[in-house]
Amino acid sequence: MYRTLRPLLFALAPETAHGLTLYGLDVAHRSELLRFVATPPADFPVEAFGLRFPNPVGLAAGLDKNADHLDALGALGFGFVEVGTTTPRPQPGNPKPRMFRLAAHEAIINRLGFNNDGVDALVRNAEKSPYAGVLGINIGKNKDTPNEKAVDDYLFCLERVYARASYVTVNISSPNTQGLRDLQEEETLRRFIGTLREAQERLGAQHGARKPMLLKIAPDLAEAELDAIAEVLLASGVDGVICTNTTIDHSAVASDPQWQEAGGLSGRPLMARATAVQRGMAERLQGKVGIVGVGGILDGSDAATKLDAGASLVQVYSGLIYRGPALIAECVDEIRRQRGGADGR
Repeated sequence: MYRTLRPLLFALAPETAHGLTLYGLDVAHRSELLRFVATPPADFPVEAFGLRFPNPVGLAAGLDKNADHLDALGALGFGFVEVGTTTPRPQPGNPKPRMFRLAAHEAIINRLGFNNDGVDALVRNAEKSPYAGVLGINIGKNKDTPNEKAVDDYLFCLERVYARASYVTVNISSPNTQGLRDLQEEETLRRFIGTLREAQERLGAQHGARKPMLLKIAPDLAEAELDAIAEVLLASGVDGVICTNTTIDHSAVASDPQWQEAGGLSGRPLMARATAVQRGMAERLQGKVGIVGVGGILDGSDAATKLDAGASLVQVYSGLIYRGPALIAECVDEIRRQRGGADGR
């Protein structure tokens, strides 16, 4: 069905198509018609970060900013769903247009800028949802919060999402909030993560359950910067790292008329760089910190490549725009085939 609908959606502005697609998924879910949209994959459970995932293919943050669509997205067959990025206060994000579809490259450029309804709205939506799968909540800072006070925004969000989240992702790698990536600098990151780790342990004791904390990093880091981040991850006891966010390097799509639009590039052109960063982090971390691979997954072989490069789990987003929900089962099936699934596929 998605192959039929895609030309119609691609005739719309990307952000309009995004909203319409989510609305349509909600309607299809309530009408019990999602089986005509996608067939959920068979279970292929994996253990990571102390959690059990029904399969290793998840939804990356950004598609459902406010946890408005958890029921429908969960029914598509994801092994886990990550919502957000959420911030302490609502904010509109950057001016429109702020999403650009580079169809010839199977790519997206976005400069959304953490547009969301605020963390309290996200928590309300998540709490009223019957979704019982693994839920990641991605947290960030408000645009007008200076970096020297950024940790306060993250603490505010961490405390509010902790009870509902299965795990929490700390997003300091979006290119669309000015100065955010500066938090990845070694000494800044060491203090920042240390404060959040203390809060994580305190909240774990308070709630009687320790929730994993993951850090999402950028693909545009030099080798020395990756060395430093790995050292901080190992020293701090962070549970996992998500490799990677979008890239500010648009050179791979320089033939596209929209290639110079400001924002983060995702989709197929990101695959090689994101996977190289992930592989490098896997070598540095030596299995002591879990890894989620994301960036450029457009088919099942891409997902399997991420696992071969050291990831325990993968996430998709831009690939869904170009391939539709069938991508989920394709990725799970290819991982099962390569990893010797129960049915031998």
